[in-house]
Amino acid sequence: MEQERYRRALRAPRPVNILIGFLALGFIGLFLVLPLIVVFSEAFRQGLQVWWKSISDPDALSAIRLTLLVALIVVPLNTIFGLTAGWALGKFRFKGRSFLITLIDLPFSISPVISGLIFILLFGTYGWFGPWLTAHHIQIIFSVPGIVLATLFVTFPFVARELIPLMSEQGTEEEQAALTLGAGGWQTFRRITLPNVKWGLLYGIILCNARAMGEFGAVSVVSGHIRGETNTLPLHAEILYNEYNFTAAFAVASLLTLLALVTLIVKTIVEMKNDPRRRS
Repeated sequence: MEQERYRRALRAPRPVNILIGFLALGFIGLFLVLPLIVVFSEAFRQGLQVWWKSISDPDALSAIRLTLLVALIVVPLNTIFGLTAGWALGKFRFKGRSFLITLIDLPFSISPVISGLIFILLFGTYGWFGPWLTAHHIQIIFSVPGIVLATLFVTFPFVARELIPLMSEQGTEEEQAALTLGAGGWQTFRRITLPNVKWGLLYGIILCNARAMGEFGAVSVVSGHIRGETNTLPLHAEILYNEYNFTAAFAVASLLTLLALVTLIVKTIVEMKNDPRRRS
């Protein structure tokens, strides 16, 4: 009875609920649905043939290949790092743990453009390691390695930040029990730890992959905007737009939008799998 009265006291009047609902729908329509409609309508304004020609252009194909290559390199590396960081920081307590967690969060606090400038200062021609790299004919900035490093930096917190609190909450009781029963370290990790965090791990990988393919700021600084060589999909869309080739720019943008939608769908499925209350 008391709980029922409490719920009634917290319940807003019907007009207020209707107003809040309209405001929420208006916000979603204005800032989410309308941009999606604009992107796809502009991309297909001149027909499917023009859209296909825009995304099958050699420069566009090169941008697609480079975007996929960077993601294929960055995501596995961040997955390994995230698992390692989650295991070390989530399962154990030691001096400096909070400082390490702060360092992992650093890319969230720094502007991506500043992140790109950091790599320019480190590996550019006049950077700290620039003379040595030039003497050994190694090019990092304005080439694929620079793009990979910049993307790796801005995306490496995603997997780790999903796993650290999850592993910390789970504790070490199950692992200790497995070790007591004679299981080895790798066997314990593969059969106990990894299954317990599989959905959190997949969630972090999805977010990491989406950010890696859509990263603009840091990659823009280190890429050099070399057409057909160092342009990823976001950079290629920007160049086309600046050249007033709007249809091609929106065609390329539609690919990134499709990626975002697929990511959102997969993310929702993972959340439903991970949360039993959302399955019911």
